[in-house]
Amino acid sequence: MDTNLQPAALPAEELRELYRLVTAVRQLDLAAIAWQRQGIIPGYAPELGQEAAQVGSAFAMDPEHDFIFPTYREMGVALTLGVDMTAYMSTHKASWHGGLYNPVQTRLAPIQAVVAGSVLHAVGWAHGQTLAGTPGVALTYFGDGASSQGDVHEAMNFAGILKAPVIFFVQNNGWAISLPTEAQVAGGTVAARAAGYGIKAITVDGNDAAAVVQATREAAAHARTGHGPVLIEAMTYRRGPHSTSDDPGRYRSLAEERRDEGPDPVRLLGDRLLADGIADSAFLDSALQDANANADRVREGVMALGPRPGSEMFDFVFAEPTDTLQAQARAWREESEHV
Repeated sequence: MDTNLQPAALPAEELRELYRLVTAVRQLDLAAIAWQRQGIIPGYAPELGQEAAQVGSAFAMDPEHDFIFPTYREMGVALTLGVDMTAYMSTHKASWHGGLYNPVQTRLAPIQAVVAGSVLHAVGWAHGQTLAGTPGVALTYFGDGASSQGDVHEAMNFAGILKAPVIFFVQNNGWAISLPTEAQVAGGTVAARAAGYGIKAITVDGNDAAAVVQATREAAAHARTGHGPVLIEAMTYRRGPHSTSDDPGRYRSLAEERRDEGPDPVRLLGDRLLADGIADSAFLDSALQDANANADRVREGVMALGPRPGSEMFDFVFAEPTDTLQAQARAWREESEHV
C-alpha cells in the first residue's frame, strides 16, 4: 500500500488553477449553507475541509474518456468538471432529482443520495469499458461511513475479480455523521481493506490538492493500462456539520474540532504558492473576488428556478413505460386537470 505521497511537481499554471478552483468551491459551499439558512434551498451537505480532495481528484481525470460517479457531497467535483452550477444546485432546490445538468456531456453521473449507491454503478460502467475495449476509467466517491455498506464490498469484490478500471475514492473526513471513524471502520483504515480484494491502495493527504492530483493520476494510469482498480483514501476532516440539519456540537466540542481538523486545504495551497513564488497576494485576492462573483451568479440562477412540470415524474421511470405507470399518469392528468 502506497502511503504519504509527496506533493506532485505540478506546473505552475496547474497549481494556480487548482487554487482558483478550491477557492471557488470554498466560497460557493459557504454561500450554499447561507442559502439554506435563508430558505432559498431546503437542505445542503457542506464540504468544508474537503475542497482539495474533491478538486484534486476531479482535476486529474480525463473528461474525454472517463466518467465520475458522485454522492450528494461532491459539489467541488462538479465545479471542477465545468458543470453549470445552477443546474447542479437544482437538486438542492428540489427542482429536479439528480440535477438539471446533462450527465453524458459533463461526464458526471446524477447526484446519488443513497449511501454508497454509486459504487456499483461505477464498477458496471468501468467493466463496460473493458468489454468495449475503450480507455475510460470510472471514479467513484464515498466516505468512511459509507465504506461499511454492503454495496462497497460487492463493488470492490467484482472490480477486483474483473480488473475493472475504476478508482474508489474514499474521503475519510473522520466522521460517519455523528460516529467517529475509529468507532465504525474495523482495521483502522479503509485502505487496509483493499488487499483483501486484490486491489492497489493509496493513502494521501486529502488536504493537499497537489498530492491528491498526483495520487489520482497514478491510480488512473494503473487502471487505464489494465492493472485493475485502485482504492484511494484521502485523509481529511469534516470541519462543519454532516448536513444543514445536523448539529455537530451534540457529539464533538469546538476544542476537539480545532485539535483534529489539520491544515486548511485552501490556505495550505495558497501559502505554498506564495512561498514558491508561483503567485502573489494580488492573485489570491483576485481568485477570491472571482469566487464570490461566481457564488452570486449561482445564487441568482437558483432563485430563478421554477417548478418542474409534474408530468415529468412519469417520463423518466422506465425506458418503456409499463401499463401500470401509464395508468398512473392518466389518473394524475385527470386529477390535475380538474383542480
